[in-house]
Amino acid sequence: MKVTFERVIPDEKSSFRTIHNNSPISEFKWEYHYHPEIELVCVISGSGTRHVGYHKSNYTNGDLVLIGSNIPHSGFGLNSIDPHEEIVLQFKEEILQFPQQEVEARSIKNLLELSKYGIHFHDEVHKTMLPKLELMLKSEGYKRYLLLLEILFELSKCENYELLNKEIMPYTIISKNKTRLENIFTYVEHHFDKEINIEDVAKLANLTLPAFCNFFKKATQITFTEFVNRYRINKACLLMAQDKSISECSYSCGFNNVTYFNRMFKKYTEKTPSEFMKNFAHNKVNVDLKVEDEVKIKASF
Repeated sequence: MKVTFERVIPDEKSSFRTIHNNSPISEFKWEYHYHPEIELVCVISGSGTRHVGYHKSNYTNGDLVLIGSNIPHSGFGLNSIDPHEEIVLQFKEEILQFPQQEVEARSIKNLLELSKYGIHFHDEVHKTMLPKLELMLKSEGYKRYLLLLEILFELSKCENYELLNKEIMPYTIISKNKTRLENIFTYVEHHFDKEINIEDVAKLANLTLPAFCNFFKKATQITFTEFVNRYRINKACLLMAQDKSISECSYSCGFNNVTYFNRMFKKYTEKTPSEFMKNFAHNKVNVDLKVEDEVKIKASF
């Protein structure tokens, strides 16, 4: 898994970029990346994985997330299946210039400040914003800019949201340790279905075991064991969505004990595997891979 810097070029005769992804997912690279532009991602429908900063979880029935400047994230087509359709807005904060006395603009500034944590808006907000984002694809000139302001203003007034991270991930952590993290992530990708020896991974990172543990916790805010378990549970969720049995998912994702798998699944998804499969069948599941006792940030615009 690579961690790359993405260069964003605004649309012609525009101060920001609008993207409409409606092609087979095989044509895109949904890699972990960062850029100085703030990004609003609206997945029109479908399921996949949202990976924003330290946070990683699955979504179904579409998604709406605002990602702050330089916050590492993956494309939302990650682990999705066709058809996948999304609208993405990418813009720099400096294009939003407001007079000091403009009280209404303060809510937008607060919104952009909170976007550094990654903001996930709930389904009702997604449904409300979708027509405006679809209109954005058809608009030109100053109408596009005014529509961007309108969208941001309405989002800034929403209360139905959650912050995806409890801490801001400095992109410098990623950029300064890019090669080392890429090697670790890639190793987990290739070996998650087998037993992973943390000492082997420490050697791969050219660090002693204590130094590796400290480095990984500082870079990701979770331990390496938690990272591996989250990764495995995320893969198990995708297998369950393909009607695989619980035991098959357990052993296919590196858990050699179904009881332990059930315990880890409950810990990170707050659902048992059976509950997940039942809810997914009724298209109601929305899984967040959470750390036990994690305290969510409570904030309001």
